[in-house]
Amino acid sequence: MTTAEGPHRADGWTTAVRRRLGLGRLLPLGGPDDGSWIAERAAAAVLRDAAAGSGAVLGTLRIAPADEDRTADPVVPAPPSALPPGPLRIEAGFAATARRPLHTTADALRAALLTAAAQRLGLVVEEVDLRVTELLKEEPRPAPEPPAAVHAAEPDDTAGAAAAGVPGVVALTRVLGSAVQHTQGHVQVELATAGDRRTLDVAQAVRGAVAGAVEGRPTVAVLVTTVVDRG
Repeated sequence: MTTAEGPHRADGWTTAVRRRLGLGRLLPLGGPDDGSWIAERAAAAVLRDAAAGSGAVLGTLRIAPADEDRTADPVVPAPPSALPPGPLRIEAGFAATARRPLHTTADALRAALLTAAAQRLGLVVEEVDLRVTELLKEEPRPAPEPPAAVHAAEPDDTAGAAAAGVPGVVALTRVLGSAVQHTQGHVQVELATAGDRRTLDVAQAVRGAVAGAVEGRPTVAVLVTTVVDRG
C-alpha cells in the first residue's frame, strides 16, 4: 500500500545508496595487523591537496591494489567489500605546462603523492602511475577544494564515546549504517579524522581506546569516511 511517507522513505534510501557509492573503494590503512580502512574519496582529497604545489593539475585519480596476489587476510574482520591489506598503486592523469620538462613535473607530483600517502594517511603505496592528459598554456592555479561533507552521528554507547574522545577524531559518521556496529566479540567504528594528524595513527588510537572501554576487549576495526582540513 502506498502511504504519504513512501516517497520520503524512497528518497532517504536513494540518498543513503549514493553516499555509500560515493565513498569509492575502502582502502587498507597500514598492514594486516592494523585493522583500519579509509574511503577512496577521503584519501583522494588528501592526495589532491598534496599535489597542489607540484606544478601539475591532477585529473582522474584511482587507488587500487598493486598486485592482487600479494594481498593478505586482515587480522580483524574487515568492513563489507573492503580491499584486503596489501601494497597499493595510484593511477592518475595530470595537466601541466611545458615550461619545464614534463618528466620533472611528473617526478615532483609522484614524490608529493607518495609522501602524502605515507605521512598524512598511512597508505602503503608501492607504485604511482602517471600520464599527461593536457598541456596548459599558463601555470596552474590551485583551486580550493570544497569542504568535505561529514555525516556526523552522536556517540550513544561506551564504544562510541571512547572513539569520539580520541584526539584527531572530528566526529563519528554514519555513511554505511550505524557509526558503531557490534557483532560477537567485534566492534566496527566509522568516523571522520582531522587532516592535521596522520590518519592511521588516529585509527590505531581509536582501536586501542574502544578495545579498552568495551567489556571483553573485542577486536576493533576502524573505517575513516572523511578527512577534514581544519586549516
